[in-house]
Amino acid sequence: MLMEQLVTSFIATAAFAILFNVPRGTLLQCGFVGMLGWVLYMLMTQYAVDTILATLLASFSVTLVSHLCAKSFKTPVIVFSVSGIIPLVPGGLAYDAMRNVVLHHYDVAVQLAVQAFLLSGAIAIGLVFSEVLNQLLRKREV
Repeated sequence: MLMEQLVTSFIATAAFAILFNVPRGTLLQCGFVGMLGWVLYMLMTQYAVDTILATLLASFSVTLVSHLCAKSFKTPVIVFSVSGIIPLVPGGLAYDAMRNVVLHHYDVAVQLAVQAFLLSGAIAIGLVFSEVLNQLLRKREV
């Protein structure tokens, strides 16, 4: 089961990186970053960590690894962070929320929409926290 998750998240991230038009030499690294974020998320949710906290920590780690890859491969951070965050995006929840709106199941739709909103916010906060940490560490180096 875990191996399927690894392969699927790697392929999804690398495929999005192709759509995002990243340099060809960074496709494997982009896939690795996304795979790492997804595996962290899956492991945390298996050990009863709340999905919002798991998403926050996984997006934080994706951005940290993206910064390391950017330094190593002399490529902008956005190349790795945007494609690496894709497996964490709650697209399925947003789809289910809209499907329930169309079916007039508003109580379910609101619950799913709020959960998708909270997960999206956790992704954004994880990205921002990691970026702030990176900036603080850079200032200390100077």
